[in-house]
Amino acid sequence: MAKVMNVEKQIWDVEGFAVRILHLDGRDVRGDRMGLPPYPFGSPSKNDLSVEKWKTTRFRQTYPGFQVEVIDSDGAAVHGNTRLGTVRDTYLDAE
Repeated sequence: MAKVMNVEKQIWDVEGFAVRILHLDGRDVRGDRMGLPPYPFGSPSKNDLSVEKWKTTRFRQTYPGFQVEVIDSDGAAVHGNTRLGTVRDTYLDAE
């Protein structure tokens, strides 16, 4: 089992964008909380996948009982209709 901050880092390493793992009521989960399984995916989702579809197909199935925000390079949560490629591009633009 992994710490929340390690899962967030694993998602960054695979998917190329930051996330914030939240309780179902929207509160931030402490980064040192233990007990989450490691992120099981080894390759990134396709760029044309929406943030909401990524949450549904990858995050919620792996981490039931938690919510997640996908974060752009400015630290803002992005809308569910945003394409993952658009989110990833914000990090390229920030370099």
